[in-house]
Amino acid sequence: MIINQVQNEFKRLFGGDPLVIASPGRINLIGEHTDYNEGFVLPAAIDKAIFLGFAKNGTRSCRVYSLDYQAMDSFSLNELVPRESGWINFIMGVTAQLLRAGYPIEGFDCVFGGDIPIGAGLSSSAALENGVGMGLSELFSLNIPKLELVHLSQKAEHEFAGVKCGIMDMFASMMGRSGHALRLDCRSLEFAYFPLSLGAYELVLLDTRVAHSLGDSAYNTRREECQTGVDTVRAHFPEVSSLRDVTMDMLQSVRQELSDVVFDRCHYVISENQRLLNSCKALEAGDLASFGEAMYASHRGLSQQYEVSCDELDFLVAYTIDRTEVLGARMMGGGFGGCTINLIASDRVDTVLAEISQAYQEAFGIQLKPYRVTISEGTRRIY
Repeated sequence: MIINQVQNEFKRLFGGDPLVIASPGRINLIGEHTDYNEGFVLPAAIDKAIFLGFAKNGTRSCRVYSLDYQAMDSFSLNELVPRESGWINFIMGVTAQLLRAGYPIEGFDCVFGGDIPIGAGLSSSAALENGVGMGLSELFSLNIPKLELVHLSQKAEHEFAGVKCGIMDMFASMMGRSGHALRLDCRSLEFAYFPLSLGAYELVLLDTRVAHSLGDSAYNTRREECQTGVDTVRAHFPEVSSLRDVTMDMLQSVRQELSDVVFDRCHYVISENQRLLNSCKALEAGDLASFGEAMYASHRGLSQQYEVSCDELDFLVAYTIDRTEVLGARMMGGGFGGCTINLIASDRVDTVLAEISQAYQEAFGIQLKPYRVTISEGTRRIY
């Protein structure tokens, strides 16, 4: 157990028993590339997490040991400046944000490790930042509200890790609820929980183990294309401030003023928001078949209209379409690599994984990496 490793290593390095925090990774069930268009997302926390042990050390220094990297690093509370790179920036970043917010942080010792796969799009960095925030809040009896910790984690990512991320990853990791998906309104940050009663099915992630270099530049281009659509629609409908406000009728009314590419991008985002809202109703009704169909529709839109998929992702989704034991599948995340998320009958998972892994190996010469996940509680104190 990773928790035991954290406790044992903490005792070996620093002595004593630490306060222990669990902070999970996250998946996104549906609602991709909608966040920066002020739309909706439907993430959930998962049973893969980072575990962190903390104790005060009575100084102005902070000593941190990473089990995964088997490395110790340290920093002073008097000099919180981002390093060029490295995992320590995530810990320093959150600590700096807490101090800037006026919280009385003192020196601490920390050991952390986890089982969130790195590079699979499951938000290990958000989990780490949330874990540090909650750990220090608990350690120094600060009682910081969870939503404030989410915002502090996001600021840390922006300023210390140098990634201008949205808020979904931190929000889902912190606010997750066991057995539920979390619908987040990316404009208002209002959220609601929906039951994820999978019954005879389970969620399986298939990691393509590829990351095409198109990612960052394509992401920026997509944002610009969406903004072009918004600007065009707003010229006729001044109340529009983002694609969240644009209806399909509005978009069709300016069709002649838009390039095919911009029209497709906007069409996808508007459709995806509606798909997500419909999917929440399906979950409330326990209608997994309709939810699965929405996953496939989401992937078609991401691949054909938003054009952020790749051959490997398309192959994995296409392989499942005619299999009755798979209710739904789609790419998850920014695209151009990463994972597909699949809803598969539990008693057929092993068979499906064996067959799809062999087919993927033959097609691309890559060993597929599967992850079976269950939905868990968000960031929390364990001991």
